[in-house]
Amino acid sequence: MTYGQQPGGPQFPGGYQPPQPMSPEDQRLWATLTHIGGIFFNFVVPLVAYLVLRDRGGFIREHTRVALNFHITMAIAYVVSGILTVVLIGALLLPVIGIVTIIFGIMAAVAANRGQFYRYPLSIEFIKQ
Repeated sequence: MTYGQQPGGPQFPGGYQPPQPMSPEDQRLWATLTHIGGIFFNFVVPLVAYLVLRDRGGFIREHTRVALNFHITMAIAYVVSGILTVVLIGALLLPVIGIVTIIFGIMAAVAANRGQFYRYPLSIEFIKQ
């Protein structure tokens, strides 16, 4: 099996075409959809978007990375709050986490749609640049 050579880049099997860069409009669209998808499906949509789209452009890579970091952080917060429902404070935190996820997700989607970068507050950097 022969492998395609790209200086400093990933190695691809012969006959395989590396991912082509997206247009700026497509990157904005997919970044926006990634943030909106995170609101409804937590970290699943940002994870899939990061794995599939990260090599298609710098803009989409950064947006999927920050969305994934934020929604992993929120998933951890949901689990901790679920455990803390035993002492009742979790019952207060669950709706707050939901509201924070919706508000910051919408703010990130609007920024992505405008072609701007967005950094989620309260996010732990699990995936570095």
